[in-house]
Amino acid sequence: MTNSQPRHLPEPSMRLADPSELLLDYLDYYRSAVGAKVEGRSDAELRRALVPSGWSPLELLKHLVHMEQRWLRWGFLAEQVAAPWGDRGPADRWYVGPEESAAELLAALHAGGARTREIVTGTPLTTEAAVGGRFVDDGSARPTLGWILFHVLQEYARHAGHLDIVRELADGRTGE
Repeated sequence: MTNSQPRHLPEPSMRLADPSELLLDYLDYYRSAVGAKVEGRSDAELRRALVPSGWSPLELLKHLVHMEQRWLRWGFLAEQVAAPWGDRGPADRWYVGPEESAAELLAALHAGGARTREIVTGTPLTTEAAVGGRFVDDGSARPTLGWILFHVLQEYARHAGHLDIVRELADGRTGE
């Protein structure tokens, strides 16, 4: 195994005063970190599970695409989306079809990030999620945009760490 140096990804500015911008910048940062972990890997490598739980890097990438869509478009905006749980396959496990590629999923990941930025820009973090998509009007509290962004950020951070481990197991490349 080699311990090659990872591509350095600059973290967001420590001078940002706007919490929305800070959350968005960190989401961009983690999307880039995820992309760096799958770049340079063959399709076969990205489809192979290296951990006992059985998920592959490509499945994790697809999960992140759908997770962000579930929380921001379907959840916060209540947009009707074709497949909010499209990362699930047989036995309710993450699934990637043979026709899906890393390039397509990375493009979808970054397009979803651009859409998230559009949704958040100019919207107060205290705004509650709309009724009609993921959330129903049953009298219970719905999450705020701030809560949703923080939840999505922790998902990205956790899964970027998972990809750090898988990449190190695959070829020795370590994360930051």
